Amino acid sequence: MYLSKLFIPITKDLPAEAKIKSHQLMLRTGMIKQSSAGIYSWLPLGFKVMKKIEKIVREEQNLIGAQEMLMPTIQSSEIWKESGRYEDYGEEMLRMKDRQGREILYGPTNEELITDIFRTSIKSYKSLPQILYHIQWKFRDEIRPRFGVMRCREFFMKDAYSFDLSDEEAKNSYNKMFYSYIRTFNRLGLKAIPMAADTGPIGGDLSHEFVILAETGESQIYADKNILEIDLNQYKFNDSSLQKMRNDFSKIYAVTDEKYNEDEFNKKVKKDNQMITKGIEVGHIFYFGDKYSKPMNCSIDDKDGKKTSVKMGSYGIGVSRLVGAAIEANYNNNIMKWPKSISPFDVVIIPSISKNNKENLEKAKKIYQDLKNQNIDVLLDDVDENMSNKFKKHDLIGVPFQIIIGSKSEGNNYEFKELNSKSEILNLEKIKLKLKT
Repeated sequence: MYLSKLFIPITKDLPAEAKIKSHQLMLRTGMIKQSSAGIYSWLPLGFKVMKKIEKIVREEQNLIGAQEMLMPTIQSSEIWKESGRYEDYGEEMLRMKDRQGREILYGPTNEELITDIFRTSIKSYKSLPQILYHIQWKFRDEIRPRFGVMRCREFFMKDAYSFDLSDEEAKNSYNKMFYSYIRTFNRLGLKAIPMAADTGPIGGDLSHEFVILAETGESQIYADKNILEIDLNQYKFNDSSLQKMRNDFSKIYAVTDEKYNEDEFNKKVKKDNQMITKGIEVGHIFYFGDKYSKPMNCSIDDKDGKKTSVKMGSYGIGVSRLVGAAIEANYNNNIMKWPKSISPFDVVIIPSISKNNKENLEKAKKIYQDLKNQNIDVLLDDVDENMSNKFKKHDLIGVPFQIIIGSKSEGNNYEFKELNSKSEILNLEKIKLKLKT
């Protein structure tokens, strides 16, 4: 993509309404545009990052055997009344009536709808276990939306639901999702800490939230630093290894302020190893047994032919929220550096251009085409602007690698720079190798 053709409405002024780095940066670089309070249009740069995150989330869900589907954003109120949550959910639920006067709602979550789908489709234990997921827009009418995409009203989310015959089998499904989430955040270049959590309005008695470290996070974190050192490569995709993984994480102290106890913290964690910081919740998993299946009569025939309520869990990842969270975790000294896996482009070519000399631009175009032929996603800054402004702009956009064509370039050797690192002079073949590793 040529920068001159990219729809990227960069602004110089710091948006007055934006209080945290991710919100400021996403507005300034034209990743999003506010439509109304807590509701945003996703412009090309932001949408591209979000779709890369979605792709990784999808791949990791598929890897554990979850099956993708798609449920609607609008749901009937009847199934929510059946589960008993229609009145209990509160004012975050956007309730409406259609032209026939029937009560409908914009789905804030999908436990009721997926239970209704399952109960009309699966009747025997032989079809279990099942894990179904979708990636869809949700709406929760936050009383005070803030922090841009971090706490907004309309958001893009992956939610999955597991169905099992017994508690033991359901815990295996829970462990699979625990494993999937750790892998997902690792691939996104984020260090996510799983923490025992309250179940809230979802219900149940087992829950973990996944929190990434960021000073602008809303969650206060109290943890043993050892939890950051667990080697993920030791775990395999089988029931015993997955249980060991959850046990290994669970036995190391890590809680948010909701579950924090000072005496317990000081007793379990050595002073030198205590970590007290802020974090951002990016995923949450729940096991709630028959909380929904029982009142909604979602039962199957077990091995003895008896009707039994299926055991269920639900598992959410905030896909759009992760865009903001990645910024908060990686922004440093006024420079944004995207993790390679979700960067909007792999590399940007920055040639020094003047009205009287287009030679650098012609070199840049040849390199651009060469990299494109190698399936490297490249941005070419073909805008006639002084180099100082170009560097400031690309520090803001955050593409992790730069090829700079200027006074230090000679022949097939070019200045190559990784953000937050010193530049080096490399030939094009070595640059390609670095971009592909």
